[in-house]
Parts: sequence; C-alpha cells; structure tokens
Amino acid sequence: MALEDLLRAERLPWFAAGGQDADVVLSSRVRLARNLLRLPFPGRADEAQLAEIRRILDEALADISTAFGQPFERIVVDALTDVERAVLIEKRLISEKFAAGQPQRVAYISADLGISILINEDDHLKIQVMTPGLSVAQAFRTAAKVDDFIEAKLDLAFDERMGYLTAQPTNLGTGLRASVVVHLPGLVYTRNIENISHSFPQLGLAVQPLYGGGEGAHLYKISNQLTLGYAEAEIIENLRAAVGEIAAHERRARKALSYVGKDSVEDGVWRAFGILSYARSLTEEETLDLLSRVRYGIDRGIITGVSGDCYGEIMVAARDAYLRYMAGGEEQTAGEIAGMRAARVRAILDRYRAQG
Repeated sequence: MALEDLLRAERLPWFAAGGQDADVVLSSRVRLARNLLRLPFPGRADEAQLAEIRRILDEALADISTAFGQPFERIVVDALTDVERAVLIEKRLISEKFAAGQPQRVAYISADLGISILINEDDHLKIQVMTPGLSVAQAFRTAAKVDDFIEAKLDLAFDERMGYLTAQPTNLGTGLRASVVVHLPGLVYTRNIENISHSFPQLGLAVQPLYGGGEGAHLYKISNQLTLGYAEAEIIENLRAAVGEIAAHERRARKALSYVGKDSVEDGVWRAFGILSYARSLTEEETLDLLSRVRYGIDRGIITGVSGDCYGEIMVAARDAYLRYMAGGEEQTAGEIAGMRAARVRAILDRYRAQG
C-alpha cells in the first residue's frame, strides 16, 4: 500500500464491527519496546547515533514484506507534512511523541494497517499490532513473530535478571504494553463508570478516555501499567479477564437502560441518527458524541438496517486532519471543515443504509 493510499484509507480492519465481544470492545493493541546493544536510547543519542540505529534496523527489516506475506510501506517521518503526520496519529498508526520526536525516525506500516514498526521513538524499536475486538492474545502472537524475526538478526538489550532494557522504567522487563479500546455508553449513562474504573489500579491497569478528558464519545482505553516481574502471558490474561468483566458490567447497564429511562435513551439515539443523517455542519466533538449514541442504537437493535461497520468508517473520515488531507492539505476554515465533515458522514450513512 502506497503512502497516499494509506493516508486516504477510510477503513481500518481492526476497527471493524466483527471480533470477540465487539459490542463493547472495539480493538486490541500490543506494543513491544526493544533496543539494540551498545547504543544509547534515542533520547540520549546524537544524530549520528540515531542514523546508525536507523541504518541497522532498516537492514534488518529489508525483507519483512516477504517474511510476513504482505507489503510494508517504509515512511520517513521527517519527510511528511504536519497534516500527513496528524492523519497517521488519528489512525493510531504512530504516536504523537513519535511524530514530534528527534530526527532519523522511520515507520514501517503493513498493507492491512495492522502492524506498525517505529524506529527511534523512546526506544530504538517499537512493534505495534492492532486487532479487532477482544483479541489481545492474537495481537501479542503477531507482535512476538515480528520480534522473533528481528531478534534472529540482531542482538537486543536484554538482562537475565531485569529482562528487556527500555527507555521507560515502567516498560522494563517484558517491554510489553497491552491495551484495548472499549465503548461504554451504558456505564456512562447509568453513572457507574467511575465506580468501575476506580478498582482497576489495584489490578495494575489504567483506565482513561481515549480522546482527551472528555467522555462524549464514551470510548476508554484500558492498559497494563507494569511489566517488570510479570510474564507476557500473565499480563495478557490479566487484561483479558478484567476487560471481560467490564464488558459484562456494560451489558448489564445497557439491559437496565432498556427498562429504566428507555424512552429518553431511544429518543437520544434517534435524535443523534437524525442529526448525523441530515446536518450540514458538524464539529468533531459533536460528531463523536452523536456517533456513540448511534453505535449504541445499532448494538441494541434500536436502529436496524444499518451495518455497525459505518461506525469505524466515520471514526476515520470525520476527523480534522483526515478532512484537511482529503482537501489537499490546504488551510481550511473551521466552518469549511465542519461542512465537509457533515457531507462525509451523510454519504457514509447513506451507503450503509443502502447496503442494509
């Protein structure tokens, strides 16, 4: 997949409506931090050392497309425009820190958009795998295969007692960060989200809104906080079990809303659907809030004849940077972007209604 195709893509396979527990769990992600022996972490390296890190890893990854049976696009981040970087961040293919970091940054992104390999972020190497639904173990298996592919060619910084050595002390040991994105409108509407999330730090997990401090989109990221002293299988199972439990709480909350406040909830769903279907101007924050209500309505069978796949597509196509990129990267006024967003949302909903 060429860079332009990657940036223009509206569908993210790991954000599709399928997958285990997909009514609550939208996607799973695993990241592995790795470093080379005898070279400083990127934050302490000069540009010559960063260039050497990049050269070594480029050589190791030269045949990754053949090894994994799909093309990988090599992206020199320094060569991207600000808008192009922002699109990759919106799609969660690279991090904000990586986009704004030191020179000599390169990303390898698979054609199916499920694998990202980042060179010279906090660590020399960051392997990221995204999968749909509650599938953390599947994401880890793929990430481990990429790790094995690289480790067969290079000596990585590993200590028999401490495990993998990483720039961030919290990643020390396995170097593993696992997370899931969950949609929790039921717990938000019933005001139980804080009661549930307060228990997670005791399990070594963190819960935070996916988009800043707002809860309008009802999307939360749940991730492990510690890696030292735990085996990979322990971390994965702990997260899987905790997310399974929160999914059960969310389903109970949704069921309760079918009896208590049913008319008010359904009215909110249909109002949201009507606005997204006919509005001529939409802000990003407003769209995410309305889209959450529509997703809830589809999952609960309130809205029929529309595939839940429209949700993932709108989540990409309605974002600010994506719209600016599709407009040619030119500076657009907030009003122009809001108009483009509304038109895009209407077109996607019309298409999925026709398919339904």
